[in-house]
Amino acid sequence: MNTLKTVFLMTFMMVLLMLVGSLIGGQNGLIMAFVFSLAMNFGSYWFSDKIVLMMYRAKEVTEAEAPRLYSLVARISSQAQLPMPRLYIIPGETPNAFATGRSPQHAAVAATEGILQLLSDDELEGVLAHEFAHIKHRDILTSTIVATMVGTITFVARMAGWSMMFGGGSRDRRDSNGFAELAMLILAPIAAVLVQLAISRSREFAADEGGAHICGRPLSLANALQKLEKGVERIPMQNASPASAHMFIVNPLLGGGISKLFSTHPPIAERVERLHNIAMGGI
Repeated sequence: MNTLKTVFLMTFMMVLLMLVGSLIGGQNGLIMAFVFSLAMNFGSYWFSDKIVLMMYRAKEVTEAEAPRLYSLVARISSQAQLPMPRLYIIPGETPNAFATGRSPQHAAVAATEGILQLLSDDELEGVLAHEFAHIKHRDILTSTIVATMVGTITFVARMAGWSMMFGGGSRDRRDSNGFAELAMLILAPIAAVLVQLAISRSREFAADEGGAHICGRPLSLANALQKLEKGVERIPMQNASPASAHMFIVNPLLGGGISKLFSTHPPIAERVERLHNIAMGGI
């Protein structure tokens, strides 16, 4: 299923970029967008995880540099029956974590300095088990490609808008429909965000359940989620990007009111309630 999602996302990104390219530059713009989308799909598959890790200034660490984190990850890796991933620490006091990579054999787990300070070993194991569930479900490639897709389409649409406003485009617009072009440039990033929301919300519930089964302590993960929610509210992540917000275990972006409807994560209260139900049912 996630393989099909990945193919769909790559195709979706290609089509949207080609439509925007056609609006900006006609046939030449279409060809350039096609070449660009091929390069983007290639880069998304092979390098998107590295791009995201660089974006958050994550530093790869060894067992000697982070013995506690390494020990917990090694234990969860054994329980999940998955290869040991590369470990990264993100500088900053905001408590959060995410997993990335193109496959379980090429996975990476990144944790902030803040989460290592905030959570107990049991709670941190719950968080790591959640991330290993993402790896096991092969969510990591899909979510990383979504991050690249949303960021790219939003950037291209914004540049196209500026081009239309100040450059007038490179083709003859006598027969063009300006309203249709404007609508496409507005709807393209919205469509990309809707795909981001549709994929990320459902997979968070599945990763919570999977993580609860991997570590065997759903209440530890529930406690961790509650602490992380309060921690992010207290110390929001300054360099968090909306394009990659869905990758974190809790939403690193603050928002209230109507913005919660468009959050990349389901409500923490609902996730905690589900974990309590799992605990009552036994593992």
